[in-house]
Amino acid sequence: MRSHLVTPSPLGELTLVAEDGALVGCLMALPDRDPSEETLGAAAEPGSADQVLRGAASQLAEYFAGERTEFDLPLAPRGDEFQLKVWALLREIPYGQTRSYGQLARVLGDVSLSQAVGWANGRNPISIIVPCHRVIGADGTLVGYAGGLDRKRFLLALEEPPADEAHRLF
Repeated sequence: MRSHLVTPSPLGELTLVAEDGALVGCLMALPDRDPSEETLGAAAEPGSADQVLRGAASQLAEYFAGERTEFDLPLAPRGDEFQLKVWALLREIPYGQTRSYGQLARVLGDVSLSQAVGWANGRNPISIIVPCHRVIGADGTLVGYAGGLDRKRFLLALEEPPADEAHRLF
């Protein structure tokens, strides 16, 4: 059974969706997208939300406060085989780093898959936690983000090391 919890963030409200003890969605409010009741499930009361939803809300708050660099949540994104492979690769991109669509396509074994990687990236149902914002264009430009480029900029800036640490060598 699906349930959801709306939690505040610096990016606006995020809707967390859980099913069968795993997180299946972290959705940003977008003007052209209104998820169906079937997608969201029943609304969970903040005080009685299940452990997965409470854990996700708590870990996101820590992430936005700069206190968390990795998420430790049971995830079960729904997608086809290719999408699942791409989303698994996204989780391997370390905090504060980026990869290009082409780099991910090469890891999948075929550089010509760059557009398909972009397509799968744009359909990531667990944004932020599955860090699709860490994928950029081959030339380093910020391209394509379902939540909008302003949000992508914000997330990448949040993950930048402080200036004094960026130049520190062991």
